[in-house]
Amino acid sequence: MLLLLAAASITSSRLSVRAMADPGQAAADAALTQAEQARNSARDRMMADIGEGATCTDADDASSKTILVRGCDPVMAERAGQMLPPLLGGVTIEAATQDDAFFELLGSSKKYDAVFFAPGACRWSAARKPIPGGNAETAGWSLDDYRAKVLQMQPSAKVVETCEERDIVPLLRQALGLR
Repeated sequence: MLLLLAAASITSSRLSVRAMADPGQAAADAALTQAEQARNSARDRMMADIGEGATCTDADDASSKTILVRGCDPVMAERAGQMLPPLLGGVTIEAATQDDAFFELLGSSKKYDAVFFAPGACRWSAARKPIPGGNAETAGWSLDDYRAKVLQMQPSAKVVETCEERDIVPLLRQALGLR
């Protein structure tokens, strides 16, 4: 027991000495930790907002349908991809956060029932800023340009877009023909 306390004390002393030796690095590490916590907190708020607009019934069945999502944040795409299918009648969700992957999926032989532009992409476009994940072809595109390309490549797909997370589920349910 005494040996463990001594080891902990030595390790703690080394960390303190290192932090004192380079206070700039310690401050930078602390700032990065704070930024990551805030980012995760913002994602948690966005997930809660998605759930705010959710409704579902046992009669909902969209298991034969597929939505293609173009988002900006891979972590949010993964989290929403797990959360949304049960709220949307078991729909299949495919997501891309980079245009190369998005257009590859869009150009495949698969027919999408809806193509959804996530709120982050919509907010970037509304601010007249490039949507993260673009490529050389899409540099400077707005959602108008994306929408035109989607309708050219998948004319029967419904295009869904919103800047508000709480509107995601109601809009996608409408696009899928769910009540």
